[in-house]
Amino acid sequence: MSQEIRNLEPKVLWNKFADLNTVPRPSKKEERVIEFMKDFGNSLGLETFEDEIRNVIIRKPATAGMENRKALVLQGHLDMVHQKNADTVFDFDTQGIDMYIDGDWVRARGTTLGADNGLGVATIMAILESKDIPHPAIEALFTIDEETGMTGALNLQGGILKGDILLNLDTEEDDEIGIGCAGGIDVTATAEYDEEETPEGSVGYTIKVKGLNGGHSGMDIHKGLGNANKIMNRLLFDGFDNFGLQIAEINGGSLRNAIPRESTAKVIIAAVYDEAFVFDMQQIVNEIKAEFQTTEPNLEVVFEKLDAVPATVMPPIAQFYFVRAMYTAHNGVYRMSADFDDLVETSNNIAKVEVGGGKFSVKCLTRSSVESSKFDLANALRSAFELMGCEVEFSGSYPGWSPNPKSEILDVLVSIYEKQNGEKPNVAACHAGLECGILGINYPDMDMISFGPTIHGAHSPDERASISSAQKYWKFVLEILKNIPVKN
Repeated sequence: MSQEIRNLEPKVLWNKFADLNTVPRPSKKEERVIEFMKDFGNSLGLETFEDEIRNVIIRKPATAGMENRKALVLQGHLDMVHQKNADTVFDFDTQGIDMYIDGDWVRARGTTLGADNGLGVATIMAILESKDIPHPAIEALFTIDEETGMTGALNLQGGILKGDILLNLDTEEDDEIGIGCAGGIDVTATAEYDEEETPEGSVGYTIKVKGLNGGHSGMDIHKGLGNANKIMNRLLFDGFDNFGLQIAEINGGSLRNAIPRESTAKVIIAAVYDEAFVFDMQQIVNEIKAEFQTTEPNLEVVFEKLDAVPATVMPPIAQFYFVRAMYTAHNGVYRMSADFDDLVETSNNIAKVEVGGGKFSVKCLTRSSVESSKFDLANALRSAFELMGCEVEFSGSYPGWSPNPKSEILDVLVSIYEKQNGEKPNVAACHAGLECGILGINYPDMDMISFGPTIHGAHSPDERASISSAQKYWKFVLEILKNIPVKN
């Protein structure tokens, strides 16, 4: 990791981020970062503990003169999305993130950066460690597993937190103040099929869809980006209908909350169709590239003939239903909000597709700020896959966060932002899943707000954090701490 990162301003923020990025912290494998955070709190002599689900809470008393202010909860999540480019050799379980500076951006070499939500966590760490930053009484809440289930927030019990105001430091545009967010639900379709032997006289191909941007399946779902699983299915659908293509394997996408960037399939066709198949596929690829030339200029589809033909494949009748169910399943924006301009209300991300060995699964993340609409789309997906005989499971449902028009802390943040920047902030709800809505179940009277520095490309290896924005954000944070309202 470049020492230059630690020399960036504000140094207290970037040094804590650099410390954090030495610790592997994938979702559902947060043991090391939990211990790291507990050691950090204990080293400062602060009250530090973990709850039953292993969220970490650290308490720091108010600085002199701030004892009459409302108690503050500073909240961020410890886990990060682990994504890397296919040609990047990197072990997320053992290696720290390799960061570097690129103009105004901090990036990682071939992997996600962990700025989501590492910069928020680093902010809280810097405040906890400080001896010269005025602030009210603070409870630092570091939740686990935000990225793959929100289980830390979902299992935080009522009564643990004593604060009146919660600042969630997990928004990714520095001119935005978040007052609401979407909820979500995982939709998983699975089925089994009896494999059949590959017909004699067949040739095998590997098809690779790659070079897509990927991105956050909430914040980026409206951008018209390509979904590798849907693009792959277009190729398989045409190959099956016109040349009797049969699928041996598919491996597309990875995490539910990341728009899939890559998909690989192994297929067979009759040798007699070999030349016509390649020609036809290239025509379709050219059409798809033309469609996505603006949003996905680096899209590639590669066909490579296999030296060894797969021994078994999906039978035609199973494949008939599979490719049609995949075509029917909605991906992308389902409905825009009628109440907020340019806000996605409901969407779906067909995140991961696995086929092979007589089994297949399709994993989706459906999001919505309206519960009824969330389940409407989830049931539409369920219907598409149940019609082909799949078992469909709903899991990990979490609620959205409804805006509070009477938020006292919102008025404080808007006023400070205007004074510091000479313009109004963008006060908005977002389509990502923030933990505020979940935390509000057990803490309904807590005044909550979300903000953060500018981070682009979250959940993809193109993730990058703006250096100038971090400076603007840090100045904002310090002024907010000075202006927390007095107790009633």
